[in-house]
Amino acid sequence: MSAAHTVPHTRILIALIGGAAVGCGLNYAFVAPGPPPVVPGWLRWAIGNVTKPVGDVFLNLLFMPIIPLVFASLAVGVTRLGGGQNVGRVGLKTLAYFLVTTACAAAVGLTLVNVIRPGDQIPPEKKQELLGQYEKEAGEKLEKKDAFGVNTFVNVVPRNPLEAFAKKDMLAVIFSALVVGIALARLDPARAKPMIDLLEVVNDVADFVLRLAMSIAPYAVFCLIFTTTAALGYKVLIALGAFIFTVLGGLALHLFVTLPLILRFLGGMSPLEFFARARGTMVTAFSTSSSSATLPTAMKCAEEELGVPPNVSRFVLPLSASMNHNGTALFESVTVLFLAQAFGVELGLGEQLQVLVLCILTATGVAGVPGGSLPLIGLILVQVHVPAGAIALVLGVDRILDMCRTMVNVTADLTTAVFVARSESKLTAEENPHGEWGGTGGPVPSP
Repeated sequence: MSAAHTVPHTRILIALIGGAAVGCGLNYAFVAPGPPPVVPGWLRWAIGNVTKPVGDVFLNLLFMPIIPLVFASLAVGVTRLGGGQNVGRVGLKTLAYFLVTTACAAAVGLTLVNVIRPGDQIPPEKKQELLGQYEKEAGEKLEKKDAFGVNTFVNVVPRNPLEAFAKKDMLAVIFSALVVGIALARLDPARAKPMIDLLEVVNDVADFVLRLAMSIAPYAVFCLIFTTTAALGYKVLIALGAFIFTVLGGLALHLFVTLPLILRFLGGMSPLEFFARARGTMVTAFSTSSSSATLPTAMKCAEEELGVPPNVSRFVLPLSASMNHNGTALFESVTVLFLAQAFGVELGLGEQLQVLVLCILTATGVAGVPGGSLPLIGLILVQVHVPAGAIALVLGVDRILDMCRTMVNVTADLTTAVFVARSESKLTAEENPHGEWGGTGGPVPSP
């Protein structure tokens, strides 16, 4: 069963609306305006003993598998880039393309969220109340806040990887995964296979735990949004609207500006022709919210509609579905800065660069579950000293944003295939006369 069919999206949306309506209604009727607002004892008891604990249990379950998931998926992904000379060449070219386009997407997100500043829609007094909901966690994060500098890069190389896992040090975890993946790719395949199999099992187990967490999401979302709106009122929802506008604006810019420029100047294809031929695959990605579920459709589109040779598409597209998540990186960058703004935590240039790097790297480790990027955002929040539980604010609106960013992810995958096929068609003519990277699909047409 595909991930798209295991997450109760409609019930999550209903829970979001219901929790917001009940919370805002009770806030309007019973909470006396502050500062600080006066919450009646019975409502304070309900929040502290019912809705907040239920939400916290859900968030704990959501975050539990993320460190092993990131490590295993990145390590396995790196091993897939190993192989013969041609595979290594195309693999490195593809990986470099992933990094550049994902960086562009995350940079677009950071730029928009700094210009629009959706988190500032929450009044200062409401930010203090919001911070009060996570007072203990936020205090610990802010006390540990260090300046971005040389030590940030030194600490990327962990002396003890297990300690990095325990401390949720994402940069160190990612570095460890890259080293393990490179080592496995260099080993004899027979010796490396047991370890790769183990990592794939870890990946599957983590994916199962995420699915389990998402299965109880409707109840948790009701509790989480009720907890916030009952204490803070409707102004939090206004900020959420500005956040949605920022994310959708960034995705539209990347989809209709960045990717068409790549298609025209690097892929040698008319963007209008590309979108006309790829529209069916884009609709499939939007409706399923899953790059993996869309992979067969994407491969058929690449080979039959876009003229990508099969032995290019069948190498590039599975790798892209696992590692090339432009829309996810953009979403992560906007979400992290929005929540930092909402909590009154100002991030300097160095810290925003750290967010950029983490968004690029964690986007390659996103699970195939719709909404799988949310726990990763929680871990990025920890790195910039914002309470990880703040992710609850955006959990309920993630469904429509997930559909949109998956469409961007899959469109970027097809763009990758066109770019690689175009560059390899030159190599076929000049350096590879036997046509190893040719194929019945033929080269992508020149402009």
